Amino acid sequence: MRDSVEDIEIPLLLEALYQRYHYDFRHYAGASIKRRLLQARAQLGFSSISAMQESLLHNPDTVPRLLNYLTVQVSEMFRDPSYYRALREKVLPHLRTYPSLKVWIAGCSNGEELYSLAILFREEGLDQRTLFYATDINPAALQAAEAGVYPLDQIQKFTANHQKSGAKSSLSDYYTADYGRAVFDKSLRSRVVLSDHSLVTDAVFAEMHLISCRNVLIYFDRELQDRALGLFKDSLARKGFLGLGSKESLRFSAHAASFSEFVGEDKIYQRHEP
Repeated sequence: MRDSVEDIEIPLLLEALYQRYHYDFRHYAGASIKRRLLQARAQLGFSSISAMQESLLHNPDTVPRLLNYLTVQVSEMFRDPSYYRALREKVLPHLRTYPSLKVWIAGCSNGEELYSLAILFREEGLDQRTLFYATDINPAALQAAEAGVYPLDQIQKFTANHQKSGAKSSLSDYYTADYGRAVFDKSLRSRVVLSDHSLVTDAVFAEMHLISCRNVLIYFDRELQDRALGLFKDSLARKGFLGLGSKESLRFSAHAASFSEFVGEDKIYQRHEP
C-alpha cells in the first residue's frame, strides 16, 4: 500500500525541525506524532504539513507554537495517588538515610509532578535537604512550572489525589486562590532547578537518588526508550530509585537487568549496585 502524502511529509518536517533547531522527535511513536501534527496543521491554519515545514524553516516563531502540540502538557497533581503513597511509605524511608538528596523530574511538563513531589518531601521533612531538578524540552512548559499557577477548577481533583496519597496536611496550605487561579507557594521552588534537557539528545548531568519520569516513555519508540532508560541508569546513585508511569515498564528494555522491581504495581524500580 502506497504511503499517504502526510506519511511522506512528516519525516521531512521532523528532520527539518532537528536540523534547524535541534529538537529531535524523529524517534517518537509514529501514530502519536502524526495525530499531533495533523491537529497542529488544522488549528494553526496550514494547508499541508509541507506548508507547516516551510513556515518552520523560515519563521522561528512557528517553533514554540508547534512544540505545544508535539510535547504533551496534560497532567495533574498527585496523578495516580498510589504511586505517591508508595514513594512516601516505601521509598522515602530509604532516602531518609542520606544527608542530602537529588531528585530529577524528567519531562516535568507544566510542573504538576514537581509540586507534588515538593509537597510530599516537605510533609516528610526532607525538603530542606533535597535539590529538585525539573527538566523539559518545551520552554513554555518550564515557564509554567516556574510560575506554579493552575486553574482553580482543577484543585478539587488535585486535592482528592493528594489525600489519597497519604497526605499529612491540606493542599490548601500550599496555594492561594486568586481570580480563578491557584498560585502555589514560591517556597516550594526554593530548592528547584528548572532546566531545558532532552532525553533524546542530551547527556547525564548529575547523580540522582530518585528519578521520576512518568508518562513520557509511552511516546517514544523502542530505540528512544532504551536511550532514555540508559540515561536514567547512568544518572542514578548506587541503589537509587526510578519511577515510571502506570503504562510504562522496564520489562523489554535493554537495561532491564540493571534494575529490580521495588514496588512493581506502582512501576518503581531500584538500580542494582554496579
